[in-house]
Amino acid sequence: MMTLDDLNNASAADFVTLLDGTYEHSPWIAERAAAARPFKSLAALKVALARVVREATLDEQLGLIRAHPELAGKAAVAGALTAESTNEQQKAGLTACTPEEFAKLQQLNADYNARFGFPFILAVRGPRGTGFTRQEIIATFERRLRAHPGVERAECLRQIHRIAEIRLNDKFGTKPALGEQLWDWAATLAVHSETDDFLTCTYATPAHSAVAEQLMTWMRECGFDSVTRDAVGNVVGIYNGTGEQRLLTGSHYDTVRRAGRFDGRLGIFVPMLVVRELHRAGRRLPFGIEVVGFSEEEGQRYAATFLASSALTGAFEPAWLDQTDTAGVTLRDAMQSAGLPGTLDAIAACKRDASRYLGFVEVHIEQGPVLDSLDLPLGIVTSINGSRRYTGEVVGLASHAGTTPMGQRRDAAAGVAELILFAEKRAASVPDVVATVGMLEVPSGSINVIPGRCRFSLDLRATTDEARDALDADVRAELDAICQRRGLSFTLQPTVAANAAPSNAAWQSRWEAAVAELGLPLRRLPSGAGHDAMKLHELLPQAMLFVRGGNGGISHNPLESVTVDDAELAISAFERLINALR
Repeated sequence: MMTLDDLNNASAADFVTLLDGTYEHSPWIAERAAAARPFKSLAALKVALARVVREATLDEQLGLIRAHPELAGKAAVAGALTAESTNEQQKAGLTACTPEEFAKLQQLNADYNARFGFPFILAVRGPRGTGFTRQEIIATFERRLRAHPGVERAECLRQIHRIAEIRLNDKFGTKPALGEQLWDWAATLAVHSETDDFLTCTYATPAHSAVAEQLMTWMRECGFDSVTRDAVGNVVGIYNGTGEQRLLTGSHYDTVRRAGRFDGRLGIFVPMLVVRELHRAGRRLPFGIEVVGFSEEEGQRYAATFLASSALTGAFEPAWLDQTDTAGVTLRDAMQSAGLPGTLDAIAACKRDASRYLGFVEVHIEQGPVLDSLDLPLGIVTSINGSRRYTGEVVGLASHAGTTPMGQRRDAAAGVAELILFAEKRAASVPDVVATVGMLEVPSGSINVIPGRCRFSLDLRATTDEARDALDADVRAELDAICQRRGLSFTLQPTVAANAAPSNAAWQSRWEAAVAELGLPLRRLPSGAGHDAMKLHELLPQAMLFVRGGNGGISHNPLESVTVDDAELAISAFERLINALR
């Protein structure tokens, strides 16, 4: 097996030879990466190779893509593939296609090449490393055939890096066993869903309770000293240390509807595996580790978002218990049906004493494209964005689309459209500020009627409260100005107001040191999404670590994914963080 010493000490020519076959017919990648030696880790080598490709010219990138064979294509039939490609296509079962599957793949290859001008690239061994089925490959082929050419070119390059990563693992004899365990846990939990077709696990449903029970079983198997489910359904595992204080960590196990497998749950699995390894080694740290699987973060069934983490900070709102879901079931009744007490006294007992804790850290899938676009597995969160959310309605006058002159219209939808464009432009003018109108409706709209009413949502976020409030003021002022100019009226109802949660400097530095120790570049980025850490921020110093998401960083979607290699790095970073604590 190859070692890093072999690569670091080799001549430039031997370095290229040793990496032969990592990138298909493209020795120029290794030639340029050689200058970045010495590599501290295998992960550092992977990042360096990917960086060479990212900094290459467009023609070089296209040449790399075109150096790859089609899946089940003419080269495969003729036996003209490289040994590496032959092995991968065989493991994916592409050499055992039925006549129908083979014909389908041939047609997809032709359609794809006609649309993009390069072959379809997919790391057929997938994020788990054990391979996609032929049906999954065909489904992915069909989905990506509809992509924008620029998006698809970038995705092909990311797939090539994943192919290279798996080939390097084989060369080095490396197996990300902890990452594989995490991936398998995520797959097992995803079986518990409210629907058969997609993962949906909302608060206090039978699927939700089944997930909690499974987490508790795994925590006991990992060696936690205490495993309980508290009054709001949080799963709490405690691994005692030699001292009295604890490090608090975790994330949520509820999901949005039609969810992915890793949002929230990744941040429970990572510290669980760290505790498992501590237990197997018979190690106790100077502090305990308390892992919380928060029962609710998404606000899907009830509007009491952060219900679970609010109980830990003492901010649970009594009025939440009387909220009803779409079926008219109160939160109190739902909790009691799930075996939880549903009483304020029991919930109040969940509050944590800050003096007993060192701080709160959370590992989370990024839920965005930044790390994926930079070919980086991990990123350090600088702040969780503050937000303002509204639901609004603009009212004009519904009138005939054919008979009303353009200068005499009071078009409510056009007014909202103008607001959308202003909000987009205003947010884009300031770094790390975003504005979104995610819901838009013309009630009782008709193709030949000028919209008299238009309902909309407004989501404003920024890394600081000052930037958020400035955006908020400008957007609301523009809405007023638009409506006055167009002869419209409006209402705007606040629904969410959350302050920004900047990472604690000391804890952010600890994450940075852990990532640097892995040999990875430091990438600092804000979190545009909300997390349990922003609630714990009210009680404890906090900082987060992001893990790259696959498929362009998509989240809240069945395509959400992480690789076992990235999961392994997140676990290693967590281990380094706790080992450095004194």
